[in-house]
Amino acid sequence: MPLPVVIADDSLLARKVMTKALPSGWDIEITYATNGREALDACRAGKASVMFLDLTMPDMTGFQVLEAMQQEDLNSSVIVVSADVQPIARERVLALGALEFIAKPVMPETLLPVLKEHGLYD
Repeated sequence: MPLPVVIADDSLLARKVMTKALPSGWDIEITYATNGREALDACRAGKASVMFLDLTMPDMTGFQVLEAMQQEDLNSSVIVVSADVQPIARERVLALGALEFIAKPVMPETLLPVLKEHGLYD
C-alpha cells in the first residue's frame, strides 16, 4: 500500500520541483495542497503520513498548520520546505513538531539523507 504524502505549497513550480526531488522508487500516493487549509484538511483525512510543508501560503501559513496539527494531535511526519531560512523560523518549526527544515529549492541529494535519517525511506 502506497505511503500517503502531501506536498503543500501555493506555487505550482515549487510543487513540481518538490515532486521531482522525491526518490523515484518510493511507493507513495501524493496529494497536493495549494494552501495551508488544504494541507490541514488532507492531514485530517489521513492523506499525510508524510507532509512537505511550505511556510508562506495563503489561508494558513505553515506555522499555523503545524500549530493546528499539534492542537488536534494529528500525526504526520512533517518536513518544512521553505525559502525562509532564518534561524528563528527553523527553530520555531522544529519546536512545533516538524522533523526537519530544508531550504528551497529542494534537491534529491539533500532530501534523500533526511528521509533516511527519519526512517521514511530505506
